[in-house]
Amino acid sequence: MYIKNWNIVVFSALIVFLSAIAVSTASSLTDEIARASNQSLLWGPYRPNLYFGVRPRIPHSLTTALLWAKVDSFQSAQERFRYTCEQNEGMAGYGWDEYDVRRGGRQTIHDAGNDIDIQTDFVKKPGGVHGGSWGVRVTGTPREDAPLDLKTTLVFSVAMEGDGSVGVAEAGNAPGADGNVMLKGSSPELGGFTIDVTTGPGSNVHPEHSHASFADKPLHKTFVQSFNIAEDSLWRTKNILFAAIKQQIDLYVQRYGADDTPPPCQLYTIPHKPGPGNQHLVQKVFEGAFEFDILFSSDSAPSRLTSEGLTHEIGRVAESTPQRFLRLLSPRAPFNQSKYQAFSRSLFSNLIGGIGYFSGDAIVDRSYAPEYDEDNEGFWEEAAEARALGRHRSEGPYQLFTSIPSRPFFPRGFLWDEGFHLLPVLDWDVDLGLDIVRSWLGLMDDDGWIAREQILGPEARSKVPEEFQVQYPHYANPPTLFLVLDAFLDKLDSLSSSSPSSSTHSSSTSSSTVLDSEAPPANANDAYDAHLANPEAASQYLREMYPRLRRYYLWFRKTQTGDVRSWERNAFSTREAYRWRGRTPAHILTSGLDDYPRAQPPHTGELHVDLLAWVGTMARSMARIARTLGDEPEDALEFGAHEAAIRRNIDDLHWNGDKRMYCDASIDDYDESVHVCHRGYVSLFPFLLGLLPQSAYDQGSDKHKIIDDEPNKDGDDKGNDRLAAILDLIADPKHLWSEHGIRSLSRADPLYGTAENYWRSPVWININYLVLVRLLEVAKGSGIHKQRASAMYSALRVNLVRTVYTQWRETGFAWEQYNAETGKGQRTQHFTGWTSLVVLIMKMPSLDDSSDSHYHHSHHHDEL
Repeated sequence: MYIKNWNIVVFSALIVFLSAIAVSTASSLTDEIARASNQSLLWGPYRPNLYFGVRPRIPHSLTTALLWAKVDSFQSAQERFRYTCEQNEGMAGYGWDEYDVRRGGRQTIHDAGNDIDIQTDFVKKPGGVHGGSWGVRVTGTPREDAPLDLKTTLVFSVAMEGDGSVGVAEAGNAPGADGNVMLKGSSPELGGFTIDVTTGPGSNVHPEHSHASFADKPLHKTFVQSFNIAEDSLWRTKNILFAAIKQQIDLYVQRYGADDTPPPCQLYTIPHKPGPGNQHLVQKVFEGAFEFDILFSSDSAPSRLTSEGLTHEIGRVAESTPQRFLRLLSPRAPFNQSKYQAFSRSLFSNLIGGIGYFSGDAIVDRSYAPEYDEDNEGFWEEAAEARALGRHRSEGPYQLFTSIPSRPFFPRGFLWDEGFHLLPVLDWDVDLGLDIVRSWLGLMDDDGWIAREQILGPEARSKVPEEFQVQYPHYANPPTLFLVLDAFLDKLDSLSSSSPSSSTHSSSTSSSTVLDSEAPPANANDAYDAHLANPEAASQYLREMYPRLRRYYLWFRKTQTGDVRSWERNAFSTREAYRWRGRTPAHILTSGLDDYPRAQPPHTGELHVDLLAWVGTMARSMARIARTLGDEPEDALEFGAHEAAIRRNIDDLHWNGDKRMYCDASIDDYDESVHVCHRGYVSLFPFLLGLLPQSAYDQGSDKHKIIDDEPNKDGDDKGNDRLAAILDLIADPKHLWSEHGIRSLSRADPLYGTAENYWRSPVWININYLVLVRLLEVAKGSGIHKQRASAMYSALRVNLVRTVYTQWRETGFAWEQYNAETGKGQRTQHFTGWTSLVVLIMKMPSLDDSSDSHYHHSHHHDEL
């Protein structure tokens, strides 16, 4: 007996030991993948609010920026100095023509206001232990209507925050440098480095003029000025530059008088005063076309980067990036044409070219005022009074690596946008997408809250009205990061013949991995996809994220709960009902659908169907992740039960049989629960997120049969009934269907196009993408709605691509939303966030059947 027990002890210890080794090995592998990934991702144009600005993913470190202006008149020099991306400042379009976050790419800025097209060829060269070296070739080409003697000045800014230092090593003597300018610096994280700003090729021409000032300061020279600036003001580069230029102007006025000042190309230069400091401006002045290089070389790299080496790297990136794009994201029929390939590559390049690194403090109200529970009548007024007390505080610092919706207008992280951003990213670079998810989850507090808008530091706050800067720990946002994790699990499943994470039907929003059997298989040997090539690393990543995801999910359920019992609502579960907090009569900003019509007036008894569907999505994903990990069986069962109850409650609480649609619920004047129905995006959410009754996804009967809402009558066909009603709603041009996409609100709704008209008619690409994914799912299934869904899918896909492509071609921009009547782009320009989902839409398979003319119009195909 003793020996037997001892054997058991030894065997158990061995199992524990081997498990520890396995965990240690997986952890070491994950650490190595993270280290290698960080080396290739350390540097980038991670200041997307600027037209061009490079920095590392390190807080308080080196930052750079490029500024320029036409200097042929005093007005243009004062008004058109480019620095931060802005709307409506004379651009004919700008952005990345092709870009790979790990290698670099080419950006073209069509600056019509300054008569110049600026091209930045940015590349990274690996080597050493500090993220390698990088360089950018800046090229200027006068536009067709530019004057022959166009004069342009460019300023390159280098600043060092924190404990590092950077200084001028070579800049010549007064009045300026004849050759290259060199800066040297170091920091604990970057080690030593040099930055060379070259003179460029001999074809460069510099202005000459007859004013006496030219002899003292000829413009073929490069001017350098150094400053000591308070660290929290280093980002104000344009202000610092203007102050330096004013110094020079004052000297010229003092010397020559106000009536005999030099021409603008001379006047708007900085004094040549290189020296110690934490910010340095390097200025050049050109006439006509120009070119020069900026070369950052890490001291730990095997050799310094040269202009010849930069040329070689630019060629390699220019060759490899389009090839990779065609392999992974190539458009399919009817978009398999060169013009759509260029369009798709541009949209995707600008999505990932908009990835930024942000660090700094956040403004948060953690007063936990009882008014924020929103439990009393008139709660929105009480909450407004509590917010007005100004009990917010600065906290942090935090850091975030994220893509952004729009460089000129929304250059910061938005939680509900990010999940949509990362769906195409995951098809390009799985590890990059997972790294960004990790960065977002790293912002979670101990309760499980993530601020819906990440406004970190004074530079980010400079773009945000003061009333929107404060974040509140009771505000939620659609949890779209779970869409990304589902897509990742789909990719893992595609690498194995069977998986414990497979579900009853496809719930993913990744069109290219779950629904499209023609998609190229995941390349497990791709350096960008280490978490696919190494199942242990994938498991370790999920295991690392799981506690945070669980905390996030439970926080959602606790803080956004709705009331079933008090109003005697009939529902399968009294627990699975939810209400967005942050409600006002005009908005639910937290829902992401801002001004979409809801119950009036707001009521504590409201229930929101879109929120219930989002929580259902979280529950399904959590159960799937728990099953994949294999060591969370109780969680898997619990979360699966939550999902099942939510599916039942979606119907019990939100289905309106008379109007045949899903609706919000509220309480009327007689304290009765009533439906609040506005046909549009909100009423589609159970469909959009794959939460219709199961029969909607199964083989249907030969003849569709309308059923009533009795749970014991024809319950097996309930899903087909709901699906038929939703397809009717989507396809009806009197309601949601338009030639430019699915409207956000029914054309027949009294509130259509009213007030702000933000989510009250326009076409939004993110929701249309979800519609397409679900239509494709039905079309590729075996149910009774297969043929109809196929025709709707094909027509909607063409309509969306045609709309976005036409506006891109005409304006040079992707837009935040599109007019449902005209197709014109609206609101924010250069909105390359979720509008870039058009890349996945073009990649989706063609199911077009020309015999169906109900949805297809011949002129649509003529344009294609």
